Amino acid sequence: MNVIILGNAGAGKSTLARKLMAEQPAVRLSLDEVAFEGGTERRSLQDSLADVKGFIASHESWIIEGCYADIIELILPDCEELIFLNPGVEVCIAHCRVRPWEPEKFSSHHEQDENLENLIEWVRSYETRTDEYGLRRHRELYESFQGNKREFNTPSDYASV
Repeated sequence: MNVIILGNAGAGKSTLARKLMAEQPAVRLSLDEVAFEGGTERRSLQDSLADVKGFIASHESWIIEGCYADIIELILPDCEELIFLNPGVEVCIAHCRVRPWEPEKFSSHHEQDENLENLIEWVRSYETRTDEYGLRRHRELYESFQGNKREFNTPSDYASV
């Protein structure tokens, strides 16, 4: 299994990745782990891509998930399936409000909570953004991919995957 899961923050990418991993052995890479240089500064695309390519080369079965269209576009030829989670902005916001503490991203639950309103505003702009993280760019990637692909528009659809 070599799967890429694409979608907005809060869409359920990590949750779906864990569900798929429970059904079939695979390792998971969140692109958040390779996209940033300590904090909010984005690493160069070349450096991020080198890390992702190294991950792919060192694992036979993997799931990569994220919202970084620039990275995903360059690794699409390596995947067997592209899954696009597109449940709508309000669902993503609701998920962000109840997500558990993510120690790989924040040093404390308090720090994560302090960032919540910024995250919600970012999620809310998904449909109008024109950058690598927006719906337009995600839709372009999904439509251009010629391999196996699925789009899910409600969490109940991908809860049964």
